[in-house]
Amino acid sequence: MELSENQRRFLRGRAHALKPVIQIGNSGLTEAVARETARALEDHELIKVRARAADRAARDALFAQLATRTGSALIHRIGHVAVLYRPHDSRPGLVIPDPVPPGKGPIPRP
Repeated sequence: MELSENQRRFLRGRAHALKPVIQIGNSGLTEAVARETARALEDHELIKVRARAADRAARDALFAQLATRTGSALIHRIGHVAVLYRPHDSRPGLVIPDPVPPGKGPIPRP
């Protein structure tokens, strides 16, 4: 899923007040964690995930793999917490803005 910077900024703002609903422990990314994350995305569309991995590269890889396995977009990551977004197919709960705000698009060339 490809999102513009404007859309990512909007989703980061909406996720700011959220608490992590998924905690990934020492066992890492298991099938049960992936299933529970997919279920949480189905219920909420926008969630925070916390990982216990000590290494930054390992956390980045873990969050990227989780986003791929759940079909979601990795919106933001700070420290041990990441924000994932996957819109509902039939009934989107979050209405995200257009990719480019009106009047801010590229200047047309003659």
